[in-house]
Amino acid sequence: MDKFKIIGKSRIAGEVSISGSKNAALPLLAAMLLPSDETVLHNVPTLKDTDTLIKLIKGMGVDIKKEGNTVIADARHVANYYAPYELVRTMRASILVLGALLGRFGEAEVSLPGGCSIGSRPVDQHLKAFEAMGATITVENGYVKAQAPAGGRLIGCDFSFDMVTVGGTENVIMAATLARGTTRLENCATEPEVVDLANMLVKMGAKIDGIGTPTMTIEGVEQLHGCEYSVIADRIETGSYLAGALMSEGDVLTKNTSAEFLHPVLKKFEAMGATITTGDDWIRAVMKGRPKAVDIRTQVHPGFPTDMQAQLMAVCCLADGTSTIIENIFENRFMHVPELQRLGANIKVDGHTAVVVGVDSFTPAPVMATDLRASMSLVMAAACAEGESVIDRIYHIDRGYDDVENKLKALGVNIERIKD
Repeated sequence: MDKFKIIGKSRIAGEVSISGSKNAALPLLAAMLLPSDETVLHNVPTLKDTDTLIKLIKGMGVDIKKEGNTVIADARHVANYYAPYELVRTMRASILVLGALLGRFGEAEVSLPGGCSIGSRPVDQHLKAFEAMGATITVENGYVKAQAPAGGRLIGCDFSFDMVTVGGTENVIMAATLARGTTRLENCATEPEVVDLANMLVKMGAKIDGIGTPTMTIEGVEQLHGCEYSVIADRIETGSYLAGALMSEGDVLTKNTSAEFLHPVLKKFEAMGATITTGDDWIRAVMKGRPKAVDIRTQVHPGFPTDMQAQLMAVCCLADGTSTIIENIFENRFMHVPELQRLGANIKVDGHTAVVVGVDSFTPAPVMATDLRASMSLVMAAACAEGESVIDRIYHIDRGYDDVENKLKALGVNIERIKD
């Protein structure tokens, strides 16, 4: 496995261009299975996760290729509706092909997903919704087998998610676009990535009302057509690089992004003492002096995103005072704490709460990335430590950060990838 060698102490400053959103690109790629003609998707980040999903879709017989940051797919000739464990096990988002296949073809066989070890993320809400739409669902030998009712089409229904689920909302709205009748969904996720998927589906000819609200109504159509669409900017990548400025008395300008998606994060940055300025497609963070301690409570959108919790914790580690971080989304998302402690952080965890007492500086150490977002918190912390640190298991960061070491180098980080 590759590693990063990082030599601090860096002042993180400069300009960085933000890639397309990983969390938006994956459902958009799955949605390319829905129309029976060509779809063109721009601004797709080059990541292990996007490459895996493209490979998965190609294995179904779809003519799909990636040229630079553009993916072109023609799904008129799909040979099978099968998603094997060998591919699905590497990332949870692979389950999103279930809704697209079931909606268009009336059947699917998809392995139960794998991915980051940040806690239980069951797919029961996806399956309950499909059953409410008339599908027969069985789980055998680790595979979900789904069959639409007689006639091969799902039936519109009223369904309320028991809990807010981004993947469940995305999966079900894809399936509902081609269902017979009208589907009314309650307690939907409202994340920007869900909105992006709904907007692309509308461009394909879907009829969806209530986009961006907890209640969405989807009127099924006979078929969808291909379209040309661009993935939104990655709000988590944006926030991650801006956090580096706060940790190092830096000055970071993120381009090709949007402040609209990051309001709760930017408010916390300002509360910590950063000067935040924004434009139509850029955000700049300037930090002078030590950050101030803040309290953070992760919540579903539009609250503070769980995917920024580790990065903000790293900033809090250097803050003046004591910060309290409460993780409400995933029960196992403090795995980065022992690694930050190896870098000199003062953190105590009690259940879903972490109390962080700020220290003057990080100290270098060998550490191990534990999940996708935690990996970036360790990279930024190591960049601020005085000396050499080695970060192991960086395949996590390759899953979600496009061209990460070159972008970090442009921001003044002394980083080198060590091939193992």
